[in-house]
Amino acid sequence: MPRYEYRCRTCGDTFELSRPMAESSAPADCPAGHDDTVKLLSTVAVGGTTSATAPARPAGGGGGGGGCCGGGCCG
Repeated sequence: MPRYEYRCRTCGDTFELSRPMAESSAPADCPAGHDDTVKLLSTVAVGGTTSATAPARPAGGGGGGGGCCGGGCCG
């Protein structure tokens, strides 16, 4: 079940609730009992590895796919 993060406008506390997606925009009461809350935009962290450098591009602009029309009709 997804977790949604909310902030209470009355006391400023931030809290999370697990609820079905169908209820994601339903009002949420803060744990202190206040009802003036707002749902926060949550970010997702994805783990993995990255290389220190980007792959080299071919010299002379080759490789296709660029330009105004995808490189097929421009000369």
